[in-house]
Amino acid sequence: MQRNASLERWRQDRAPLPAEHHASERKARIVFALTVATMVIELVAGWLTGSMALLADGWHMGSHAAALGIAAFAYSFARRHAESERFSFGTGKVSALAGFASALLLAVVAVLMAVESVQRLLQPVTVRFDEAMVVAVLGLAVNVASALLLSGGRTAGHDHDHHGHDHGHHHDHNLRAAYLHVVADALTSVLAIVALAAGKWLGWVWLDPAVAIAGSVLIGWWAWGLLKSTGLVLLDASDDSSLEAEIVQRIEADADNRVADLRLWRIGGDQRALILSVVTHQPRSAEHYKALLSGMTGLEHVTIEVFVCQDEPCITHART
Repeated sequence: MQRNASLERWRQDRAPLPAEHHASERKARIVFALTVATMVIELVAGWLTGSMALLADGWHMGSHAAALGIAAFAYSFARRHAESERFSFGTGKVSALAGFASALLLAVVAVLMAVESVQRLLQPVTVRFDEAMVVAVLGLAVNVASALLLSGGRTAGHDHDHHGHDHGHHHDHNLRAAYLHVVADALTSVLAIVALAAGKWLGWVWLDPAVAIAGSVLIGWWAWGLLKSTGLVLLDASDDSSLEAEIVQRIEADADNRVADLRLWRIGGDQRALILSVVTHQPRSAEHYKALLSGMTGLEHVTIEVFVCQDEPCITHART
C-alpha cells in the first residue's frame, strides 16, 4: 500500500544501523576466510600427529568458522533489509539473533571438547609433538590476528551509551560473539602448545586432554554469558533501570504528570523503543512529552499515550 506523502512527518523511522556496521561486516568476512583456511590445516595436522589438543583446536576452528559465517551473513542481511517494511523496528535484532546462534555453537563445542578429552584421558594415544606444536603455533597466530582485527575500533570495552550512563560495553552481540569465538580458539591454541611442550619434555602425555577439559569449562562459561545477554534482547527484556528512572523523573517533573505504564526494550545495538502512558490533569500533545525526553538519543521509537486523570490531582499521590 502506498503511503500518503502528507503523513510522512508523523511517521517514526526505523532504528538506524550503527555507524560501525559496514566496518564490522568487513572484519567478519576477513576473519571467516582466515578461520576456514586454518581449520583445514589444523584438522589434517591433528589427525596425522595424533594430538587431541590440536584436533580440539581444529574442531573449534570449524564451529567458529560456521559462527563467523553466521556473523557475516547477519551483517549482510541487516544491511540489505534495513529499510524493509516487514521489520517493524528495523533489523537491529539480527545481531542478537546471530549472537544467540553463535553462543549455541560455542556451547556445543565445549561439550564435544570435554567428552573427547575424557575419552583420551582413559585411552591415551601416541602424539607426534614436534609437528603438532608447529601447527598449534600457526593456529594461535591466526587467532591472535583475528582477535586484534575484531577488537580494532570495537566499542565492546568501555563505552558510554546514548544517554550518558556507563554500561561497560557496546551492544553489538554479533561482533561480540565473533570475538568470543576467536578468543576461545586462541585459548585452546595456547593450551595445546603448553600441553604439547609438557608432553615432549616432561613426558606428561595426560596433560594434553586435561588442559582441553579445562578449556572446555571456560568456553562453556563464555557461551552461557552470551546466551543470557542475547536471550534477554530477543525476549524484549528491560535491562536499564537507571534509564527508566530518568524517563520517569523527566515526565513527572512536568505539571502533575504521573507515569502509569512504561515499556522499554532494545530493538538492536544501543537503540531502544519506548511505550509510555501518562496520566495528568493537564494533558498536552504527544510531542510535548517527547520533547521532555529530548537528548536521550538512544530512544529511536517513542510512543506516548496520554490519559486525563478523573480523580483528585495526581500530584497529591505518590507513584507506586
